[in-house]
Amino acid sequence: MGSHSYEHYVKLVEEDYFGNVSRQDIAGILACFTADARVTIYHGDNEPRRFSGAGENGASPLPSFFEHLLGNYDPQFSDFTHFVDAENDRCSVHFKVRLTPKADSPYAASGVLNLRNCNFFLCRDGKIHDMIIYYSNPEAANSTNPVPTGFPTAT
Repeated sequence: MGSHSYEHYVKLVEEDYFGNVSRQDIAGILACFTADARVTIYHGDNEPRRFSGAGENGASPLPSFFEHLLGNYDPQFSDFTHFVDAENDRCSVHFKVRLTPKADSPYAASGVLNLRNCNFFLCRDGKIHDMIIYYSNPEAANSTNPVPTGFPTAT
């Protein structure tokens, strides 16, 4: 059973994890995860993207996701709504994401992306062990690029 409070999970997710993403601090981001963490990203009908702390089981190494994201975008997060089940070490959050392409990014011509995300977190030892990301791009209907972050297709 969980040993952390509601406040711990809100801080871990909003201040530590998303705060470090906003500050573009990859070491700080990775410190929020267990060494064997998993991340799965779902977007529409696209194949799920999988990342892991060790890059095992066909998953890409976890740092590669953040290196790509922060190498190409300046992210901003807002309007967080948290749902916490502290007893079972899990939480979720619904929020808005604004991704501004960096000037030298191959995605610069795409312009600013405004997304709506819902992330689910399973935690262990006070850190994120499994993160599932669902996101939608309300502007996608008018776009020819179905993958808002432009992450290369898994091979």
